Amino acid sequence: MTAAASRVSDLNIAANVPLPAPALLTHEVARSDAQAEFVADARRQVAEVIFGEDPRLLVVVGPCSIHDVEAGREYAEKLAKLAAEVADKLCVVMRVYFEKPRTTVGWKGLIMDPALDGSGDIAGGLRMARTFLRDVADLGVPAATELLDPITPQYIADLITWSAIGARTTESQTHRQMASGLSMPLGFKNATNGSVSPAVNAIKAATAPQTFLGISAEGIASAVTTNGNPHCHLILRGGEDGPNFAHAHVAAAAASLEAAGLPRAVMVDASHDNSGKDHTRQPDVFRDIVAQRKAGDTAIIGTMLESNLVAGAQKFPAPVDSLTYGQSITDKCIDWETTERLLKDAADAL
Repeated sequence: MTAAASRVSDLNIAANVPLPAPALLTHEVARSDAQAEFVADARRQVAEVIFGEDPRLLVVVGPCSIHDVEAGREYAEKLAKLAAEVADKLCVVMRVYFEKPRTTVGWKGLIMDPALDGSGDIAGGLRMARTFLRDVADLGVPAATELLDPITPQYIADLITWSAIGARTTESQTHRQMASGLSMPLGFKNATNGSVSPAVNAIKAATAPQTFLGISAEGIASAVTTNGNPHCHLILRGGEDGPNFAHAHVAAAAASLEAAGLPRAVMVDASHDNSGKDHTRQPDVFRDIVAQRKAGDTAIIGTMLESNLVAGAQKFPAPVDSLTYGQSITDKCIDWETTERLLKDAADAL
């Protein structure tokens, strides 16, 4: 038997570097009792908003992705002050997105590439992400993220208040199973083609008990059995066939949830295909969503905005020292001044 014939494993693997076990990293970057209490209380508030016990509107707002933790902290400081001003009408949670799904290739987020140079220091990215989440919690700002890799939650989920499963992964059995075991409220986005039924099916799957392959806190491959996550809801983000934020779309989505025996809980994303991926249209979509809620549409429980210190987005890859501070390197965002005005106006309107 030749050497070529006998080699059947790792033909396309260039490296396989062990990561620290989740228990080790969460001990190294430890969560304080005060941070745990803050996250638990924020999750309770968000769940009460989603399921009608709290009359406020949930607003998930912040950068498309976190690539510069210094700018991210400045944004969180500003949002902490603004959230306190509008807290009687809005329940504000900050987008703290560390993982980015790519249609083909591109920067995959702070966890996967914290140095922004393709070096792929995942262990460093996990430490950086966890440290940033602690900082945000200390500022009194609840954190929201999209969970893309099913292993990631073991490292950061205890500091997350709300999470999302994106349009590309809503139909993934792996992500539905993962969601069934998560401890925080969670939204499933409609599919990229605009179809709502995959997200409705995903909610049904995630609220049910599941058993699947995962890893333990010690980093050992394991069979994970869940109780099901009772705090799941739908997110409308538009699709290839156009936006779906209008009253008729929300009513149809709510009816689909009801027909499946699920709560009529619909969040509407003001960005992505609902704004035609044009950040300058986000304010109009947001105002429309607020107007529907003001008119009495209680199926709308929340909305999402992509917002940063500086409007727009910059080309990337690029030298890190050439990047504009506070401007997205992924999707285009509205600027801070627009964000502040929108949230204050929404609180006044509601």
